[in-house]
Amino acid sequence: MIVYGFHPVREALRHRPHDVARVLVGAGRSGPRRREIAELARRHRVPLTSVEGAELVRLAGAAHNGFAAEIAAPAAAAASPSDRGVVVLIEDVQDPRNLGALLRVCEGAGVERVLIRDRGSAPLSPAVIKTSSGAAEWLPVARVTNSAQAIERLKADGFWVYAVAAGGEPPWEVDLTGKVALCIGGEEKGLRRRTRELCDRTLGLPMRGRVESLNLATAAAAILYEAVRQRLIGSPPHSPDPG
Repeated sequence: MIVYGFHPVREALRHRPHDVARVLVGAGRSGPRRREIAELARRHRVPLTSVEGAELVRLAGAAHNGFAAEIAAPAAAAASPSDRGVVVLIEDVQDPRNLGALLRVCEGAGVERVLIRDRGSAPLSPAVIKTSSGAAEWLPVARVTNSAQAIERLKADGFWVYAVAAGGEPPWEVDLTGKVALCIGGEEKGLRRRTRELCDRTLGLPMRGRVESLNLATAAAAILYEAVRQRLIGSPPHSPDPG
């Protein structure tokens, strides 16, 4: 697989250099970013090749920003839930840019694991990795075939499971300090009906302006960082009560 862009190439070299077959840099490229990539490649004994712009476009597409790398596809993480922190389940997110932005938010907020419903969701493509700015390299991601079964496993492991949807409770009124799983649905229809039915509660953001909703990554960021805030101050609003 070819990944492209400075951040994805750098994170691949930092996280799993043994999977990087070679690094490609645009001919004539100079500056601190090239020096950083060249130093990482040298340190990990990864071949670095200077290529003409047209060849780089042919291999990596027009959005390469002067850097690309040939690497093994990210290894799939085990589908079992994490034993601590926050898990995010994503289903039916079809736009690679939306999925990449979601993964970047998840990694930034310290999410322990992401579960992606296989059918109906975008694959972990180079476009997803590029949009995530390399965050996908660090985030354990597992593909699951059935959201309902994944939710049941999470509940059996002690997780409270929350749907993220319009009209839900504000996250700052819910205890997000324990083992929490957030379920985020796709661009068109949101979460599947069965998925929402299995969730303990629904979280949402009050809209104070004239637009009806926020995009997926923005909504996820607001809710995940409320969980971060609660964990930092150690003072949840109250204990969750699904009844």
